[in-house]
Amino acid sequence: MRIAIFTETFLPKIDGIVTRLKYTVEYLVKLGNQVLVFSPDGGLTEYYGAQIYGVSAFDFPLYPELKLALPRPSIGHALEQFQPDLIHVVNPAILGMAGIYYAKKMNYPLMASYHTHLPQYLQHYGLGFLEGLMWDLVKNTHNQAALNLCTSTAMIDELRSHGVERLDLWQRGVDTVQFHPSFKSDEMRSRLTQGHPEDTLFLYVGRLSAEKEIQQILPVLQAIPNSRLALVGDGPYRQELEKIFAGTNTNFVGYLRGDDLASAFASSDAFLFPSRTETLGLVLLEAMAAGCPVVAANSGGIPDIVTNGVNGYLFEPSDRDGLVTAAQNLLRDRHEAMCLEARLEAEKWGWDAATRQLQKYYEQTIAASQPALV
Repeated sequence: MRIAIFTETFLPKIDGIVTRLKYTVEYLVKLGNQVLVFSPDGGLTEYYGAQIYGVSAFDFPLYPELKLALPRPSIGHALEQFQPDLIHVVNPAILGMAGIYYAKKMNYPLMASYHTHLPQYLQHYGLGFLEGLMWDLVKNTHNQAALNLCTSTAMIDELRSHGVERLDLWQRGVDTVQFHPSFKSDEMRSRLTQGHPEDTLFLYVGRLSAEKEIQQILPVLQAIPNSRLALVGDGPYRQELEKIFAGTNTNFVGYLRGDDLASAFASSDAFLFPSRTETLGLVLLEAMAAGCPVVAANSGGIPDIVTNGVNGYLFEPSDRDGLVTAAQNLLRDRHEAMCLEARLEAEKWGWDAATRQLQKYYEQTIAASQPALV
């Protein structure tokens, strides 16, 4: 098949959506497909055999790490040359509108997928009054597609309740070779704890942004003696977080990649993830694949991954002390069996199976678009 993917974010940016797309593109190519990715220009023209069509972009004022690429006629010319069998728009916002427009204009089958819970993000940027309008935009945009994929059952229910139609589940995926308990390292633990490897080490990996609610971890450090926090990643909320965590045992590590990131997961005692706006929480699976139990909000797609008291602990977002209690419970119960259960859960979800499932959705959508034979 010839697949054109429109995405608002791609390499070299690092986040959960890019990680999923990166592996999806790799495995689609391995399965014999031709792929063309339209994304904000990041300097790449090719990735793993797929063509990258970079569209010039500008920084989004509320979130400078996010690049906004405006549709332009040259996109239509590139599609005419590529002649896709299907267009897949990922989290359509700005550039994704071009994918929808040209799918309709050129009569290409159209699929969409939902990865970022934008309506809930608004409240973290003082724009909660726009939530109703955002849901209308999500509904009207996604209902242009023949099929809408979500990465958790909770998100299917949420979108259905807001009028989005033709929904199905795109199963989670994780690289269980890259993220593995064997990457546990005394050297990395010493680095993350700033020379105090004997202390309890909590880890957070991801964007340092308001909607991730990282400040909720502060009471955990205050309640648990000899505990330390390593924040891996970067983002627009970093300076504010540096003020919030001033005077605590918090290490702002910055970005880690490859084996270093795998080692950070495997060398930590627990992964803390307070966000309530996750459609999936891919980073949770990466932690679990490395044998690191997690503490996370009982919200969004997270309960699809974390079984309370088995491979980690969940807390109710409405419980003011929930994160602290869950972290204390995990440390009390953390043992080899819990680490093994975390790993076993992650092993169920390889990228090959997730991409084969996606390819079947592509095939079904293309077949459904063909005129019936008389």
